[in-house]
Amino acid sequence: MITVAIDAASPVPPFEQLRQQLERHIRNGTLRAGEQLPTVRQLARDLGLAKNTVARGYQALERDGLVVGDRRRGTIVLEQAQQVSEHDDAIASAAHRYLSALEELGVSIDDAIDAVRTAFTQRTPLNPPTHGDTQ
Repeated sequence: MITVAIDAASPVPPFEQLRQQLERHIRNGTLRAGEQLPTVRQLARDLGLAKNTVARGYQALERDGLVVGDRRRGTIVLEQAQQVSEHDDAIASAAHRYLSALEELGVSIDDAIDAVRTAFTQRTPLNPPTHGDTQ
């Protein structure tokens, strides 16, 4: 079971707090692909929120491609959400390896970011244009 808590004193709107917490549960695997989220009515009651607030949080998750709403089945976590999480993990891992190498060289964060931007703009595409396309 997931835990979601809304901080009434937070400057972050309740629907966004809900969206952020549910996204975290999806990305870390607490909520798995195919799993159904609580109904809007049930979660609104549990959290003491208006139904529209919960619905707005669910709609934001749907726009982000993490869930899909279905009138019969409710709101379901999408498979691709797990794949996005794994992709994000791979990116974070590469960034940590890069950071470790730069720390050994004594490179500043600004120089590291500049180096990545330069390398990105100067790279050779892995998949060159086809069908007479030019860059």
